Amino acid sequence: MLVVYILHKIRMPKGDFLYRQVRVGKDGRLFKIFKIRTLRDNSEASGSVTVADDERILPFGRWLRESKVDTFLELINILIGDMSFVGPRPDVPGYADKLEGDDRIILKMRPGLTGPASIKYRHEDQILVQQADPQKYNDEVIWPDKVKINKEYYENWSLWSDVKILWKTIFG
Repeated sequence: MLVVYILHKIRMPKGDFLYRQVRVGKDGRLFKIFKIRTLRDNSEASGSVTVADDERILPFGRWLRESKVDTFLELINILIGDMSFVGPRPDVPGYADKLEGDDRIILKMRPGLTGPASIKYRHEDQILVQQADPQKYNDEVIWPDKVKINKEYYENWSLWSDVKILWKTIFG
């Protein structure tokens, strides 16, 4: 992490290294997720989805995102109990609020660093960049599919499935 911090400061001297954002956790409880900043300052106002060629992504931030190093600080969230290694990725408020009926069951789980939907949509930014309206495609296709995948994960959870998900996350 020290090497990444030094490289971050050299390659992206303006702005903070640490990025915090409010996410929805277990039982709908809000928490702040920790990540390494990859976007220009104040770029959240430009939309909630990030596509592969998004101009808000800083050059070194692109490598951090592609390598998934930007999520390394989420280990802090795991240590303090906001997240687990495997589970549904935590949504921003607004998306979790859209969960209705039995879809809300996924809020009974602690969000994870990785999960089955994360594996399926590992290259989500590449999918979104191909769409005429990335936000609409995310809202109407990807997000509902992630909800379905996360419900199936909840309903069929086992320690062995978590081991397999971790394996796929690390080794592809």
